[in-house]
Amino acid sequence: MQSDDLPLSKPHPEPDGEQGGSNPVTGLAGWNPAVGPPGWAPGYQTPAPTSGPPAGPTQHTRGLSPFGMPARHILEIPLLTVVVVLTALFFVLGVLLTVLGSIPFQLSAPLLLAPLILWLQRGMLFASLRTSGVKITPTQFPDAHRMVTEAAARFGMTTVPDAYVVLGNGAINAFASGHGFRRFVAVNSDLFEIGGAARDPDALAFIIGHEVGHIAAGHVSYWRWLGMYTVPYLPILGGSLQRAQEYTADNHGYCYRHQGASGAMRTLAGGKYLNALVGYDEMADRAPVERGFFVWLYNGLVSHPVLTWRMWALRDRSRHGNLLWRPNRKPALPPNAGFLPPADAFPPGRNYPPHSGIPQPGGYPPQGGYPPQGTYPPPNQY
Repeated sequence: MQSDDLPLSKPHPEPDGEQGGSNPVTGLAGWNPAVGPPGWAPGYQTPAPTSGPPAGPTQHTRGLSPFGMPARHILEIPLLTVVVVLTALFFVLGVLLTVLGSIPFQLSAPLLLAPLILWLQRGMLFASLRTSGVKITPTQFPDAHRMVTEAAARFGMTTVPDAYVVLGNGAINAFASGHGFRRFVAVNSDLFEIGGAARDPDALAFIIGHEVGHIAAGHVSYWRWLGMYTVPYLPILGGSLQRAQEYTADNHGYCYRHQGASGAMRTLAGGKYLNALVGYDEMADRAPVERGFFVWLYNGLVSHPVLTWRMWALRDRSRHGNLLWRPNRKPALPPNAGFLPPADAFPPGRNYPPHSGIPQPGGYPPQGGYPPQGTYPPPNQY
């Protein structure tokens, strides 16, 4: 998806012998490794001048529209409470049974040593990124750095998380975590091949907003992870909590760059080269159609919502995403229709960087742009 907001300079000329032919290193025609993956252009790599990171919205109501602050999934906190209570009970039971000699320490050690094990795992993960990852900075992947900074400001965070590019080896993935007081995001290198200006930079922005959203929502806290330590042993319940967190992070990504939601989902479905061929609406429409016990069971056992349900939830912003039961009715509203920003939703007169997914100077919405004129959904929609 080509953006009209960002001026592009002409690509660098290819080395001799590569004009019109296949690059011997990449195997792709027209890809000069000195420039970057297909779709990247030098002009897109130059950060737009700004007056600093954008401020978040002045009103703090939470909802599923792109305006205001992003909503947390309605069942996330109730499910988290149940899982934390069960984890505490398992821990107390493990201590009692070990002290009484009912079970050997070798069996209870993984649970009893959970605080130390988790601390070591998070420390090693952060160390691997600090020593092998490419840190996203104003001079390395500057546009991705701008996206991370924008997303953090959009969600009202006081500290911008560290961000890294890691070797993907073909895998489409990104994650967020933390260690001590540090928070960080890692994005597989393959995802950057969808971020070029000639491809779909909005999709990359949505993914970065999703991962920063995990941090903003507190999903990477050490104490939260410790309280969720028994999630792998609670397949339906634990998986439902994880899926609720993913819907919450999707809500953050949608609030930061709603234009990239469909491109990000198409990439997860079809990969970095076939994403443009995936019919987003056609795939989302299958959510209420694909049914049966094994569809229910598969969704119940995985940590992320199945893609058809996830696409449906991103398209229908009138209700929270489904955790256990498939959508069974049409959206109350057409995709993104009828949304107007609440009064004073954003600070006036700010110099927002181009492509930020939030209102630009000169008024909102732009002529002929998003959203269409209509009435804001009634409060009971949320």
